[in-house]
Amino acid sequence: MKAILVNPDQSLRWADVPDPILKEGECLVKVEAAGVNRADLMQREGNYPPPPGCPEWMGLEIAGTVVKIPDDVKEKTTIKEGDKVCALLGGGGYAQYVVVKYDMMIPIPDKVSVIEAAAMPEAFATSYLNLFIEGKAKAGDTLLMNGGNSGLASVLIPMAKAFGLRVITSVLTEDRIALIQHLHADRVISTDKMTVSEALKEEAEAGRPIDLAIDCVGGEDMGKCLHYMSHGGRWIMIAALAGADTHIDLKNIYVRNVRIIGSTLRSRTPAVKAEIMQKLVEEVWPFATAGKVRPTIYATMPITEAEKAHALLYAGTNVGKVVLTVD
Repeated sequence: MKAILVNPDQSLRWADVPDPILKEGECLVKVEAAGVNRADLMQREGNYPPPPGCPEWMGLEIAGTVVKIPDDVKEKTTIKEGDKVCALLGGGGYAQYVVVKYDMMIPIPDKVSVIEAAAMPEAFATSYLNLFIEGKAKAGDTLLMNGGNSGLASVLIPMAKAFGLRVITSVLTEDRIALIQHLHADRVISTDKMTVSEALKEEAEAGRPIDLAIDCVGGEDMGKCLHYMSHGGRWIMIAALAGADTHIDLKNIYVRNVRIIGSTLRSRTPAVKAEIMQKLVEEVWPFATAGKVRPTIYATMPITEAEKAHALLYAGTNVGKVVLTVD
């Protein structure tokens, strides 16, 4: 089969690789589409290695058709050969075929396309993990989701709204506000006009402090924002695209019982990931079928144009997810 490999100069090529070999508990899936994530860029650069036993090539989420379910697995899953599924992977999705642990693949929700489904496992699982497991989100909470034009935000904001949260998000420039109106955030901060911390100060003074933040931006302003969280607020760091350094007033942290939490999905145990996938089917898929929680698809392109897809993420021009299609 073929997969996308990284050359020594970090360019990409569509090349022959060994066919996958099924291990215990694994199924074979023919890939029809693969989601592109910032973690793929980090892996390409050598900064985010796949877990032991995973293929060397990138790809954390796919959608496609189940080709083979070994006899020892058939009694453990309701999914059958020929079913359309989406799957969360440790790596290896940029390929014609993948092997998937049976509890990491789930049915595609009704009325959801294969392209949309390929953009769902990583972003939906990350959203669920940080909203409900780490963030303890509940209806009525106020959430800050920085980076409103990102693929993750295109999923996380509607998910939070579906579960009754008030949502504030941020974008770099005012012209991007219109591009994310369909996400129905309650407030969008344009950081070329106002810093996030200034906006959160306004919110706190109006009696609406932040209960939960999911932050992929970080940077100098992050520490200033912590002053405007509610007592017991949770600030979850999942990346630091604007920089890893900030100043934090430690007294503010312990006096108001604010928690700063570092979180990545890839580092979770297989058991935790399997639990999240099942929670998606039970709790989130009905919202997806109803059209209330869907990924925003910014662009689709053939997997042979993976270089072009990565360029979109590097440039930060995408509003939503980029998906690669596989013939």
